[in-house]
Formats: sequence, structure tokens, C-alpha cells
Amino acid sequence: MSIFSKIAAGEIHSYCCAQNEEFYAFLDINPLQKGHTLVIPRREVDYIFDLEDDEIARMHVFAAHVARAIKKVIPCVKVGVTVLGLEVPHAHIHLVPMQSEKDMLFSNPKKEFTVEDMQSTADAIRKAFES
Repeated sequence: MSIFSKIAAGEIHSYCCAQNEEFYAFLDINPLQKGHTLVIPRREVDYIFDLEDDEIARMHVFAAHVARAIKKVIPCVKVGVTVLGLEVPHAHIHLVPMQSEKDMLFSNPKKEFTVEDMQSTADAIRKAFES
């Protein structure tokens, strides 16, 4: 079982931003920007393009709703989307609030936020997602 499957199952703490029966969104613990969120399928699949076509479509629609919630909460020009997938063997989408394209460089130093800030950010995104 991957670390992301354990997170989605509630076995490992995460800062949940949104969820439904198929997908789970949570704050990245090594964020590029405040509000950097990961979207994963609950079904453990290593490679995003190994998901069924309709599953990929639903995952992207879910991610779009999460991105809209992030944009309501985090001041940004846009929310960037990236699929990398080598660091954890579980399909995932990165949603990163950005002011410029440089904010999407994964070689940038990662930001650090307090537990309280992470929780309040996740709570605000979840509230915006649910409204």
C-alpha cells in the first residue's frame, strides 16, 4: 500500500482539502507555494494513464473543482497543474497557486508553513470546495 493510499484511508495524517468516494485532495507537505495541493485517486494506480479513461476524466473534473476552491482562498493569477509521478508510486496531480510560471519549478526551494497555517489553509480550501 502506497503512502498516498494510507493518507486517503486516514492511516496517515494529512491536511484534507476535498474528497469524495473516488478522489482525495490534500496539501503537499513539501509545497512550492502556499495551497499546493495533491489530488489522488483512492484506487491505487501507479501511473495516471493506467487509469480508465472515464476515471481520468472524473479525476480532472474533481481537480478542476479543487483548483477553483484554491483560487478563491489563495491570492494567485492561476492555479497551475502538473503530473509528474516519479516520487510516489501512486497517480497524482499537483495543483499549485501561481503568480508566474516560475512558481511551478519543482527545483525551487520548498516552502515551510506552521501546522496551524497548513490546517487553516486546508480548512479554507475545503470550505470553498464544499460551497
